Amino acid sequence: MRSPLPPLGDLEHELLTLLWTHGAMTAVGVRRKLQRDLKDPTIRTVLRRLEEKGYVTHQVERGTFIYTAKESQERAAARVVKGIVDKFCGGSLERLLLGLVEASVIQPKQLDALVGRVTRSLKAR
Repeated sequence: MRSPLPPLGDLEHELLTLLWTHGAMTAVGVRRKLQRDLKDPTIRTVLRRLEEKGYVTHQVERGTFIYTAKESQERAAARVVKGIVDKFCGGSLERLLLGLVEASVIQPKQLDALVGRVTRSLKAR
């Protein structure tokens, strides 16, 4: 897994989520899907910032920038969790999981079900 990417601001996360949800889009397409009323230059600036931070890439088609998320939402989430595990749990996933159970974030039954799903997924490979 690559090194951690810089953190996202709220608007950056919102635009990245739109790219994860809808796939490749132009800045105009992003603006149309956005729940906020923002100007095109603002959208383009945020998309450029996302690209500078390493979350987004673009292609140019007939003079128009088409933006795409560099990795899936799940992979990005895994990268963030790995950073948390490294920073707060000394790299121990076991310590993280025990902490989640102790803090009642996840119930032991949920953890058992997850272990079952992971096991079945690994066997299916």
